[in-house]
Amino acid sequence: MKISQKGLYALQAMMMLARHRQQGAIKIRDIAYEEGLPEKFLELILLELKNARMVESIRGAKGGYQLRRDPADVALSEIIRLIDGPLAPFGDAEHLRELIDRDLPHRALYQVFLDVRDAAARILDHTTLADLVSRGGSISKNGKRQKKSFASILPMVVGGHNGD
Repeated sequence: MKISQKGLYALQAMMMLARHRQQGAIKIRDIAYEEGLPEKFLELILLELKNARMVESIRGAKGGYQLRRDPADVALSEIIRLIDGPLAPFGDAEHLRELIDRDLPHRALYQVFLDVRDAAARILDHTTLADLVSRGGSISKNGKRQKKSFASILPMVVGGHNGD
């Protein structure tokens, strides 16, 4: 499973919308600023999320984007599958099952890939935006809430290796 930069941005934007759900629609520029995301790229991501009916856009001076559903009803797996496709390293789970049945000499290898996919899917299917928002950011020494940095996991999430 590989989560692209676009997938990571979509998750961050959806988390921001979940955190600010009570405020109503949030402007793209405000989402981009708070999350440190490129505004033009974010526009494309939000349009894709809108077309999938995960967010809705509100027109006008107080317009912007907001979640269509309660954050507790939006699993991370939905967002990742929409943006990045199947969670399996080779197509989808059904494709892996076919390989397990068809390629007997490599059955054990494909079974491991299916087990990895199933474990990741279980976690992502059972983790919602509300779960992430409730976990919040870390607390700094001065007692103020900070956003967690993805910098330490980004090479693992986006590329899967460090160039070796």
